[in-house]
Amino acid sequence: MEGTEICGHYKKKELLETVSMLERANDAIVKSVKENSDSVADALVSCQETAILLGTHIESMGDKYAGLVKLLEDYCENIFMMSEAVPDETQCRRVAKKIQKQLNKIRHGIVYDMPDDRKEIVFLPYKASMWDSLESVWKAADADPDCDAYVIPIPYFDKNPNGSFKQEHYEGNLYPKDVPITRYDEYDLEARHPDVIYIHNPYDECNHVTSVHPYFYSKNLRNFTEKLVYIPYFILREINPDDQVAVDGMKHFCFLPGTIYAHQVIVQSENMRLIYISEYIKAAKEMGLSGEHTDRRFLEKKFLGTGSPKIDKVLNTKKEDLEIPAEWLRVIEKPDGSWKKIIFYNTSVSALLQHSEEMLKKMESVFGIFKKNKDEIALLWRPHPLIQATIESMRPQLWAAYKEIREGYIEEGWGIYDDTADLDRAVVLSDAYYGSESSVVELCQMAGLPILIHNVWV
Repeated sequence: MEGTEICGHYKKKELLETVSMLERANDAIVKSVKENSDSVADALVSCQETAILLGTHIESMGDKYAGLVKLLEDYCENIFMMSEAVPDETQCRRVAKKIQKQLNKIRHGIVYDMPDDRKEIVFLPYKASMWDSLESVWKAADADPDCDAYVIPIPYFDKNPNGSFKQEHYEGNLYPKDVPITRYDEYDLEARHPDVIYIHNPYDECNHVTSVHPYFYSKNLRNFTEKLVYIPYFILREINPDDQVAVDGMKHFCFLPGTIYAHQVIVQSENMRLIYISEYIKAAKEMGLSGEHTDRRFLEKKFLGTGSPKIDKVLNTKKEDLEIPAEWLRVIEKPDGSWKKIIFYNTSVSALLQHSEEMLKKMESVFGIFKKNKDEIALLWRPHPLIQATIESMRPQLWAAYKEIREGYIEEGWGIYDDTADLDRAVVLSDAYYGSESSVVELCQMAGLPILIHNVWV
């Protein structure tokens, strides 16, 4: 039997598992006492070391557990007596009965005298603007009196065109004021082994533009918890599972490291769940995988279609509760104090990648039209938060022109430039959506906004 290390975050169920292990060792020692004295001696040493570690841990929990500590001390004395009795089988059996009675008392004390385990749940967002994909789950966990919930923003890197890492980012200071933040270097995931870990980044090393720190890849996090849960940071347009053409446009989301290594995946709807399961199985078979990766019954338990926290967030955010910056109000308010119509203008990463220079010309045209109508309409431009990193990595020749357009818009000051982490404020504040096809469209529709998708060629 190998020794067991008792860590600082040892849980009640693990204490009981350790007692069970000592019981099994006790039985095994008696059975093998005549056959292999050296093996028995090693097992007794291991039992004693484990009991000492267990006793030290329980002693650190306070004087009220002194009785349990005394039982463990007596257990260690009997382990010594057992070692003295080897290889006398009859004498060893007598000592083994005493040991089992002590272990029964230790188990009883742990079960009835110690408080039940509190759940420890960790949330690992990386971009603050994507926090809404986890927020309602965190709020429920935080409100649970039997749960300790930790929000631990993790660092991420922009990538060079060759895939190597460049600038590191950490956005722990950008989260809402009511969210207590724990630094990633102050929480030892491996030692604490939380009950559940939630993530919203599915890509691991597969993203061409950014990467979370490799320590936080899903294939590594899976080792640090009993339950790794992936919730997508995006909302997709709802489609019929039988519409294979539409499914082909989003199936790449279904088989990624996050969906592969997570113990559970939560998506926005039941239809989307059916799509994820079917496309996951297809991709797994193409990769030559088998077992749980192609077992539909297993995957039907792994994938849940219970909804997205992003929808919860936007539906529960009220316009009257928003904190609106003074510089935004100068754009929104008319001279008489009434408000202009606010148009949410969204430029997506995919539109820039697909249309390049034509998309830049479209943006200039859009800004020109809205500038002429600025007395009646307030334009709220919110580009995708990864646009700069994407252009620099995948379309570096566009960066100078894009930067000039962006800086010109900001400097002129007739419209709002929103690069904050609060997407939901922009959605709730706006009267209509205009711009690229994007996951934001689905969110705006949920909020009841009229939608107009721009045509790059018009």
